[in-house]
Amino acid sequence: MANYEFSQVSGDRPGCRLSKKAQIGLGVGLLVLIASAVVIVVIVLRPHSLLVWTGEPTTKHFSDIFLGRCLIYTQILRPEMRDHNCREILSTFKGAFVSKNPCNITREDYAPLVKLVTQSIPCNKTLFWSKSKHLAHQYTWIQGKMFTLEDTLLGYIADDLRWCGDPSTSDMNYVSCPHWNESCPNNPITMFWKVISQKFAEDACGVVQVMLNGSLREPFYKNSTFGSVEVFSLDPNKVHKLQAWVMHDIKGASSNACSSSSINELKMIVQKRNMIFACVDNYRPARFLQCVKNPEHPSCRLNT
Repeated sequence: MANYEFSQVSGDRPGCRLSKKAQIGLGVGLLVLIASAVVIVVIVLRPHSLLVWTGEPTTKHFSDIFLGRCLIYTQILRPEMRDHNCREILSTFKGAFVSKNPCNITREDYAPLVKLVTQSIPCNKTLFWSKSKHLAHQYTWIQGKMFTLEDTLLGYIADDLRWCGDPSTSDMNYVSCPHWNESCPNNPITMFWKVISQKFAEDACGVVQVMLNGSLREPFYKNSTFGSVEVFSLDPNKVHKLQAWVMHDIKGASSNACSSSSINELKMIVQKRNMIFACVDNYRPARFLQCVKNPEHPSCRLNT
């Protein structure tokens, strides 16, 4: 029978007082309940362990940088794109990889982003590059009317940034991200550039250009983004000619790279796809940019 002792209280109303043993039992029960609740809360709220990678983590202040670049591009550099919603673009971009294993990203993950951000590049104004990024960007910046991939909205925003997610969190991973050689080819950065590189090439029309590095043993590297994605994504129904500008390091040895086996391989690919191929060693306008830093070099003299 329960340990209750009855006693008369003031006003002749019946009362009930728990025995000391019952009070102790009740107190212990309450402590157990409180402790259990604390444990549950800790388990639920405890940060989950992130996957560990050898590559650099997501760029600090990623979202701020993303939005800032998007606004600069759409409101200042290309005001004709001012109607694009930068916050919606950021949200859609993150949706491709956040809360996912960064080694299992697919092309389809970025499909909503590509569908959301539309941009038309005028015919004859597309410039691809391989191992010549800095010079290609200098050229389009000065020339003003041509576009590399990084001169488009998505390319401009993502250039030189790093990012990845993790299955255990809805945030980006600011601790580590997969390195490209970490047996993780389907990481969010690689897949992003493959997807938008393919779209950039598919949309090209007229005469297109590619700037290659003639100082390398293989100016045309078939495993590069240009060699494995872009050149095969050109539409022969829209592109009738590919011009290769093979640029040499101004301080290095000069050679006729256009006659090399590497460039000949590119020529065969282009011609088999029913497009005209042309090649120029040290395209003069781009050479002038190299001469800005080396004005006394013999190749920079006006009579050469």
